[in-house]
Amino acid sequence: MSARIMALVAAVFTMCAAAGAQSVPARALGEGPYDRLVIRGATVIDGAGAPPFGPADIVVEDGRITEIVAVGAPGLPMKEDRPAPGAREIDAEGMYVMPGFINLHGHIHNKDTGQGVPPDYIFKLWLAHGITSVRELGNDAGAAWTAGVARRSAKNEIDAPTIYPYPVFRGWTAGEVDSADEARDRIRQLKRDGAVGVKFFGAPEEILWAGLEEAKKQNLKTTMHHAQLDVAHADVMDTSAHGLGSMEHWYGLPEALFDDRTLQDYPLDYNYNDEQHRFENAGKLWKQAAGPDSKRWEEVMSTLLERGFSIVPTFSIYSSSRDWMRKRRAEWHDEYTMPSLWKFYAPDRNAHGSYWFDWGTEQEAAWKENYRLWMRFIEEYKNRGGKVGVGEDAGYIYSTYGFGFIEEMEMLREAGFHPLEVINAATLQGAKILGVESETGSIQVGKRADLVIVKENPLANLKTLYASGHIKLDPETNRPVRVGGVDYVVKKGVVYEGARLRDEIKTMVAAEKQRLGVAPGPMPIVDFDLSED
Repeated sequence: MSARIMALVAAVFTMCAAAGAQSVPARALGEGPYDRLVIRGATVIDGAGAPPFGPADIVVEDGRITEIVAVGAPGLPMKEDRPAPGAREIDAEGMYVMPGFINLHGHIHNKDTGQGVPPDYIFKLWLAHGITSVRELGNDAGAAWTAGVARRSAKNEIDAPTIYPYPVFRGWTAGEVDSADEARDRIRQLKRDGAVGVKFFGAPEEILWAGLEEAKKQNLKTTMHHAQLDVAHADVMDTSAHGLGSMEHWYGLPEALFDDRTLQDYPLDYNYNDEQHRFENAGKLWKQAAGPDSKRWEEVMSTLLERGFSIVPTFSIYSSSRDWMRKRRAEWHDEYTMPSLWKFYAPDRNAHGSYWFDWGTEQEAAWKENYRLWMRFIEEYKNRGGKVGVGEDAGYIYSTYGFGFIEEMEMLREAGFHPLEVINAATLQGAKILGVESETGSIQVGKRADLVIVKENPLANLKTLYASGHIKLDPETNRPVRVGGVDYVVKKGVVYEGARLRDEIKTMVAAEKQRLGVAPGPMPIVDFDLSED
């Protein structure tokens, strides 16, 4: 296929996809940005690794931080000499302020995809969890549509985080690429469509290497889900050698650690398109790799560190594999998960990630061991200076947008990260992986006012960041109470109240349940019908 014809086909595909995509309504909830916004008396967790300090006043002017001023010491009255008042003031005394969170693995699904949810629902869930920046790694509407939404968000025209489009290079929504010349053409087309990076899955060697080479020429950042169909010639050692900047999930990493085989030990009746085959055997992969302290482990670790490679493990998206019952009964599903999304999660051979055809103790035991080894690698990688970021990949496998991000933070804590290291991964490390650390990722004068303000101490309990909150015993009444949830999220100086965002989402879900005749409360897994007949 000639480059000209290929470009025409790509353009037609993009227009058709964009035409069918869900529109995003104009901003309705955020207030500002203000000429001058002052956040008063907060304890600051700066995202750069410093311990908490405060109380401090933070001054924001036209969407940027212009002052961070210590105004006292804990247990003493505030100083009288404080920054001048602003057009908007937030009394954050006794509260904590962090940089806005950076979700490095997001997907903007829409009503026409299997998830059946509008982008506005996803955006508000992200904002409600303090996510102010998202690296968008591909959707059915295409690169040009995503870039258009990103431009609207950059202007604060919609209720959404700042979006960084990393469209898919080949397959899925992008169409096929069958030669090195077509690979270069595709990368150039994605750049014209507004991409700032590219997500790779896999391809024959000459096509994949040409795509990575062209992406570097076009100054596009790169990441990759190392698809098992191509990992025999493209594990993480191969791709990082050809300039890949970061990896998603963990496919391609244990394969790089093989020292007594070249391929995964697939059962002889294995079929990649059978999703239980795919995910069940993926859960046995890390045990086939060279283990901690081995020569191969050290070789892979040190090489990736030398190459400045970044890892976004997305632990949370696979967590159902080690405890399906717990994940499907997470309490937030009742009020925050759309019925269509719930149906997409349920066992179904036609829906990606709905692989619960007969998922039991043996599968979960293997996945628990998988996590033990995987987490060991990620913890050591971080300890030796490697960049590890936070991404959720929600909309699949019982992971609801925003909730999956906070769960990912909890799982980094489980892997051994100190809570301050978790916050650092979710903020400044994410900004560094995106290459925007001069703009966002930490609370610093001159940076964008991307901030999260909460009453509860997130370092003591990350669960308080879930929109559904955390339940604890009230010592005064001896009764359980619900606390937590983000109180305010500030994106480029626009102030969102967490409670309003949460109410808006719950109203959207309740209305959809009512429309479909679904009772409030927990959704069933068997014997239910969401048809509109």
